Amino acid sequence: MSSRVSGTEGYADEAEELFKLYESISAADLHRAVLHLIPTAPSHILDIGRDAAWFAAQGHRVVAVEPTDAMRIPAMALHPSPRIEWLDDSLPDLALLLARGEKFDVVMLTAVWMHLDAEQRRRAIPNLAALVRQGGAVIMQIRHGPVPVGRRMFEVSPEETIELAQTQDLHPVLNLRTESRQEQNRIAGITWTSLAFVKGKGPA
Repeated sequence: MSSRVSGTEGYADEAEELFKLYESISAADLHRAVLHLIPTAPSHILDIGRDAAWFAAQGHRVVAVEPTDAMRIPAMALHPSPRIEWLDDSLPDLALLLARGEKFDVVMLTAVWMHLDAEQRRRAIPNLAALVRQGGAVIMQIRHGPVPVGRRMFEVSPEETIELAQTQDLHPVLNLRTESRQEQNRIAGITWTSLAFVKGKGPA
């Protein structure tokens, strides 16, 4: 019997609508604030979110984590690429990934972190840190504001996340709050925080 992955509540039911929405938003636009942290040379990237195809199109090798079949299967069909490996794994444990012993140049979490409760976030941070190489980056986009009906989300402060990250040798290099790119969400008071961390000694 499969148990539902915590934090994915509501996604399978709305997968088709959400999938169209994600595909309609330009990743380059969404991640403008963090583009300087993403290597231009082909790199090894862990995508926990929505941007595997964007990374692959830039020549990166991508492991894309998506625990919801209704989101992962259409994404695999729409973005067939030899550079993307799709993996049915999930936060906070990322057990399948950790067992492989890989290290990534960038670990990207888009609209994921706020689905974890405080205890899950504490459990997740060491796992994320273990997956990024020295000098590599962990990048997060965190949603703030009203929670849609049927979803599981928490209000996460950047300060709490920065404190957790620093215990794992992840040093903050970006903390930027922006309005939602969708007009309806802006009216509803939804904002986003872009956080980025570098493992080990921060950039000079």
